[in-house]
Amino acid sequence: MAKKFNFREYLDIGNISANWFYQNFGFVLFSFFLILLYIANAHYAENKVKKIQVMQREIKELRWEYMSIQSRIMQNTTQSELSKDVNPTGLNLTSARKPFKIVIE
Repeated sequence: MAKKFNFREYLDIGNISANWFYQNFGFVLFSFFLILLYIANAHYAENKVKKIQVMQREIKELRWEYMSIQSRIMQNTTQSELSKDVNPTGLNLTSARKPFKIVIE
């Protein structure tokens, strides 16, 4: 009588799958290494993207701070603001004379 085919016996460690695994162990190990490398690369790239986003946010905040400081400086260096600041010391920045050009011959 013919023996009935049993799928579980076919996949048993002692049969074809164990022989195939041992014959191709180098390739399986190489494939496993590539999979680990791929996962590590994905995590590395994701962390870099997060760092870039944080730095871009910091750059925007620093640019806003720079612009506000620059506008305050521009406002404080006008003649009217300077005369308000030095009035308590007794200096007078307003002049009754028109500006004139000094010519040296």
